[in-house]
Amino acid sequence: MKVEKTFCTTREAATLLGVSVGTTQLWVDNGLLSAWKTPGGHRRVARDSVEKLLYVRMQSVVSAPTEAESARMRVLVVEDDRNLLRLYQVMLAQWPMAPEVRTVDNGIEGLLAIEAAPPDLLIVDLSMPGVDGLQVLRILRSSARYAGIAIVAVSGLDETEIARRGGLPPGVTLLGKPVAFSRLLAVANSVEEGRRASVRLAA
Repeated sequence: MKVEKTFCTTREAATLLGVSVGTTQLWVDNGLLSAWKTPGGHRRVARDSVEKLLYVRMQSVVSAPTEAESARMRVLVVEDDRNLLRLYQVMLAQWPMAPEVRTVDNGIEGLLAIEAAPPDLLIVDLSMPGVDGLQVLRILRSSARYAGIAIVAVSGLDETEIARRGGLPPGVTLLGKPVAFSRLLAVANSVEEGRRASVRLAA
């Protein structure tokens, strides 16, 4: 009789979840995936915890952008404050480049959304329950796949406290709270100019 394995390797878990090994390791480190180490130091991930996360992913699946949406700048907002999320939706809808805006309220769904369809501009709150913005940024900046994403970190923390928590990766723009939407638009305009230049070069 064949006995089904109740565990898998980190790489196998990453394949099942459709995410990078680095993302899987982050989820293990934060307790989102149950895992242990063998005497030889190799990680083994519980399959039932992978299945639970797969279920969460199915509930928050992000469809691939349509051809029309692909022609627009893609913006992803990761923020746990629902009121602020609604404000982002209202303010970003007024931007002249008419971006395609997606919003999620936690770091895990943010990582899943990025894996499914990387945005041109990521706006992420640094202080969130569970996987916070700093952890999300470290994962993204550790992979060349996400090097082209422009990132704005939003936080009520001062720079000293952010540095104490490990600091921001290079190339990340920091905005305080309340959000200065004029500064955010300036970043978006720069991203849009870069996108248009890339399109012209590719033509």
